[in-house]
Formats: sequence, structure tokens, C-alpha cells
Amino acid sequence: MSTMAQFFSNNYRHFNAASLVDASKGYVDHIKSGKKMMITLAGAMSTAELGVSLAEMIRQDKVQIISCTGANLEEDIMNLIAYNHYKRIPNYRDLSPEEEEELLAQGFNRVTDTCIPEETAFRKLQKYLFEEWSNAAKAGERLFPHDFLYRILRREDFAKEFETDAKNSWMMAACEKNLPIIVPGWEDSTTANIFASYCLTGELEPSLVKNGIEYMMFLAKWYPENCGDSGIGFFQIGGGIAGDFPICVVPMLNQDMEDDVPLWSYFCQISDSTTSYGSYSGAVPNEKITWGKLSSKTPRFIIESDATIVAPLIFQYVLEN
Repeated sequence: MSTMAQFFSNNYRHFNAASLVDASKGYVDHIKSGKKMMITLAGAMSTAELGVSLAEMIRQDKVQIISCTGANLEEDIMNLIAYNHYKRIPNYRDLSPEEEEELLAQGFNRVTDTCIPEETAFRKLQKYLFEEWSNAAKAGERLFPHDFLYRILRREDFAKEFETDAKNSWMMAACEKNLPIIVPGWEDSTTANIFASYCLTGELEPSLVKNGIEYMMFLAKWYPENCGDSGIGFFQIGGGIAGDFPICVVPMLNQDMEDDVPLWSYFCQISDSTTSYGSYSGAVPNEKITWGKLSSKTPRFIIESDATIVAPLIFQYVLEN
């Protein structure tokens, strides 16, 4: 028995802990049966350094596609190039509005207890992005947001900017595997805001970056090519558009395209969002059955907890088993 399996067996026997164990075992069974897995990243998982565990999951082929917010796409790389300049504030709950303004004046943008440095993170990445955007524009290319970042990660001069071990970057691991990434709502991110500013000045055109509809079209081709007869697994961290967007590809293919593809064959969500009226992020998995996303036979799990604690535990279990 692996270290994590023994730990789970001894300590995690009831309630959310038991759900965590069941979901972990289900993940392993899914992968061992030859099926593929999508992981979706909401919130600020990259700033929480989920890459420490997720990168190894990617390297060991425990995940075949990722859907994430634009923030998670960019923040993993910003952490890579500005690691020594981040600032942690353990007493963030006690900050006054005036202290928050002081952080802004110092060039910090706060995410819970972690402050991202404006100049060494955002602006350093902006320099490389503008070069890649400009090069693509001159070449008449149109690329997805993650493709531009892959190009940057493959640059030798960019590697000189790293301030922490690249093995802990999930984006670097994904780039090395050329892993497909879906980034719905990329427009709601800092790098997209920067891109919009160049469009406003006339230096770039909005059409340079492929949009969300094109991401869905890509996913609509990728899913049938990879789902086999049994479907693909869906491991959702948090809620929001990172999960809501890609899970809809199955009912879209079956109902709107009138194709015949298998439903998602495993579903797990780690969320601290409560079940409420009309809340999709807090909805129990059974609700997805009525939308043609899951079936009554799909292994379904929900773990109501902090994903920064739960996800690395599950990933370690999967890696050991």
C-alpha cells in the first residue's frame, strides 16, 4: 500500500474526508482503465502554487487536457519569473483600507495572503507578450492565448528570467507536453487587459487572439477524437467558467450537432461554494444529469473543502497509485 493510501485508510474515513478518498480511488481507476482526464482550474490556483503537484501530474500523463481561467494561465508564469519579489501577508484579514492602498502604492496586487509584484511580474511578462503578439501579427498568424505563452516559455532568453525551479510550473510541464489548454473568458485577465490596451492604441488588432467560440470549436473536435467508447473524466477545481464552459461540449455535440458521443465518464468537484438557488458552482453533480453532461451511472464526487488543501492530496495519491 502506498504512503498516501495508508494515510487515507488510517485517517480519512468519514464525511468530506471519505469523499476525498472515494474521488481519489475513482481517479486512479479511471486512468488505469485507459480513459483520459480533463482538469479545470478556477480561482487563483496558480498563485497558490498548485503547480508544485499539478506539474508532476502532467509529466506522468495523469491529465490530458486543462481548462483554466486567464488568471491561472498567466499567474503560473508570473510566479515563475517574479518568485523572489512576491510578498506574503499572513494577517491579510486585519488590513485596513489605508494599508491596502499602501500595498498598491508599493506596486503590489493582493490575492488573499499573497501579493503579486506589478513590475517584476505583470510588466516583465508584458514585454515578451508584446513581442510575440507583434511577431504573429507581422506573420499574419492568429493563435490561442495559451499558444502565445507556450512560445514565450520556449524562448532561451525568457528562461534567464526564472526565479524558481521550472519543475514547479504546471505551464512549463504543459508546454513540454504540448498539452491542449482551453481558456474560456480569457478576456477577463490582466494579460487580456494589456492586449486590449494595444488594440485601443491601434498597435494590434483584436482578431489576432483566437476567442472563446474558437476554443469551443477546438474542444468539439478534440473530444470525439479522444473519448473512445467510454468518455473522458472531468476533475473540477473550484467553480466558474473554467468548469462551466468545457463541460458543455458534450451536450452541445449530442444535442446541437446531433452527434453521438459518450457523456463525461467521471466527475469530481472540489468546491467551497454552497448549494443555493441557481448556483451552478455549488450545484450537486446530479443536476448535470438533466443537462446531458453526466449519466446516472457516472462516478460522481463532490468535496466541499479548500482546493489548495485537497487537490495536492488527491494528486499525490494518484501519482503513487
